[in-house]
Amino acid sequence: MGLRRKNKSPAVLSHEFVIQNHADAVSCLAMGLLLGLMFEVTAKYVIIFITVQYNVTCATNDKSEHIHFYDYGPKDIATVFFYMLIAIILHAVIQEYVLDKINRRLHLSKTKHSKFNESGQLAFFYLFSFTWGASILTAEEFMMNPTSLWKNYPHSRMRFQVKFFYICQIAYWLHALPELYFQKIRKEDVPRQLCYICLYIAHISGAYILNLQHLGLILMVPHYLVELIFHASRLFYFSDENKQKGFTIWALLFVMARLLTLTLSVLTFGFGLARVENPDFSVAAGNFNVLTVRISCLTAICLTQAWMMWKFINFQLKKWREHIQNQIPKKKITNTKSKPTKREPNRANFVNGAAKLEDGTSPRIRKSKPV
Repeated sequence: MGLRRKNKSPAVLSHEFVIQNHADAVSCLAMGLLLGLMFEVTAKYVIIFITVQYNVTCATNDKSEHIHFYDYGPKDIATVFFYMLIAIILHAVIQEYVLDKINRRLHLSKTKHSKFNESGQLAFFYLFSFTWGASILTAEEFMMNPTSLWKNYPHSRMRFQVKFFYICQIAYWLHALPELYFQKIRKEDVPRQLCYICLYIAHISGAYILNLQHLGLILMVPHYLVELIFHASRLFYFSDENKQKGFTIWALLFVMARLLTLTLSVLTFGFGLARVENPDFSVAAGNFNVLTVRISCLTAICLTQAWMMWKFINFQLKKWREHIQNQIPKKKITNTKSKPTKREPNRANFVNGAAKLEDGTSPRIRKSKPV
């Protein structure tokens, strides 16, 4: 019997060591911040990381009830950092206890394995974000009154759920950047993932800073629903390649979501905010309703939607070409010009070296002419 080789543990602080133990290290850091709440000396500093800051209490007209609103400021960076740590921990938990177990049963290739993990993580996030965002829209009744997108701008005062939603969204997409290293993403996939991660961070942060939280929330919810259907369909496709009906539903909803995004954006920036324009640009007051900012925002949204539609059309054309190629039967290659083969005489018709016909008679021998 040969000796069993022991798996050598990677060197401390090596790349492999950091990748294998990053979730444990992040968990210790998050636990240390939570333990800081137990001591009075550190609690006033640690509270910035854990709770939502910039609380503003407003009284109603009859002063019988107090309503809590929230602004944004530099302290939100610390809060985003803490919930980015939480997102890294949850990412590792979902990967180890859900996705890895399913991967072992499916026996996927390396390429499909990477895409399965990506779709699995995003499907969980989109499902959670869509449910949370839809509940906020229902509670705040943003969809029932489209004029709320520009009425009483700037919307610098946010409800707790709205602000916490944006904090978690920014934290999640920021956590996706180090995950490109922790998950050993292939070099071919890094530019694609890095592109959409940066687009999410730019658009969500822009809506948060420019006091366009209502518009951003209304646009995010249907977009997350479409992305949820796509990644769920891809997960079903990896389990069974015959399950492709979900992609058809996704294609229809994708186009509708792009039209909805463009319509609401043009309506808000081109008509709504233009009518209530305030030329006094002020960062302190949260007023960004000037022509330059509106044109910049509308241009960024239109370019992003055009880029997404361009990628979508190329993807559909590629699938259409592959479908046509599979439908065309392969023509059999035949040799039109074939050389005739000489028939060999049957050995059974030779008797004692002399050829005989089928009836047993020997062929007549030609007489040679005298020269």
